[in-house]
Amino acid sequence: MNATPTKSPGHNFKWLVSQPSLWIAFVLWTLISVAYMALCHGPHGHAALNLPASDLKEAAIGQVIGSWIALLFLILECGLIFLITKRRPWPNLAERAPQHNTARRETIALVIYAAVILVVGRIVGLHFFGEGIAMHLNGSLVGATRVQSPVEVTTWAAWNFTFFALIPYVVFRMRGYSNQQMNLKSANWKSDLLVVLIVMAIGCAFDIRAFLPLTTHQKVAGGLLSFILHLAGTDLPIMIFIYAILLPRYARIFSPATAFLIGAASYPAMHIFEPFTRYDSFQHSLVSAIFVFLFFFPPGIMKSFLTFRTGNAWVHMWGFHAIDPHVTVDTRLIVRDFNIS
Repeated sequence: MNATPTKSPGHNFKWLVSQPSLWIAFVLWTLISVAYMALCHGPHGHAALNLPASDLKEAAIGQVIGSWIALLFLILECGLIFLITKRRPWPNLAERAPQHNTARRETIALVIYAAVILVVGRIVGLHFFGEGIAMHLNGSLVGATRVQSPVEVTTWAAWNFTFFALIPYVVFRMRGYSNQQMNLKSANWKSDLLVVLIVMAIGCAFDIRAFLPLTTHQKVAGGLLSFILHLAGTDLPIMIFIYAILLPRYARIFSPATAFLIGAASYPAMHIFEPFTRYDSFQHSLVSAIFVFLFFFPPGIMKSFLTFRTGNAWVHMWGFHAIDPHVTVDTRLIVRDFNIS
């Protein structure tokens, strides 16, 4: 393990493909893809997911192929950003974290904290609303299976913002870490802005079709409300908890390639209790957990890369989270839940 990495993911192609962690990740991704198709084979396989009947009709092989296509496309998009920023030096995220032993203790504490909050959020949500509090609302990015009340939606946003954004940020600021040490300060705002605009434009070009059918009032009122609620409920929590606080510690503890991949895998790990998951049997649990990683690991790659490349966690949030997909795709969800006509 390298305390102070001298290279970053993508810095040199020959170096990158020589990293064992890259090939281990590729093998694991292939294995879970095959496992998902095997587990979903048969009349009851797709019933493991809490999705609308229309979504469950898609064959498992189609879902896996879709995940591979998404992964390949986002890797190519990372390559585009790499070319655009090739003259820019790579930030050393490891230098923003404390020494190895402290970084390891803080990382373990954060992982335990996240696990507790996720479990408690699931219990609280089930008790009060009949569905656990997850990192996304029911119907976000996929088909909805129920209508959520405005109280439930605002509770979701307040819970995630408080426990995954506000408290971690305040605690680590009180521990003496600056905004730069938490990847929250730009070293090159012009380059960061260019990356945000390019990434956002690519995402919006694919997803804007979900936004266009809405009425003008729904686009304005629903879009603004969706932006605010998702900013609090998932954008800021993910940005601060994983890419502002955890990622520099990964960089201190692990090799650059391994830290990058763990940063990518942390994104689906935070979504383990998504509304479409079911944990009422071993098979359902296995299918749900695998589907979460197939669905969220590709965007995790993009988020981790953007933060490693720019050293600025805001870049991935504005370019690849806040507007697209949570305004372009999820405004339809907020319009329905808040009955905005």
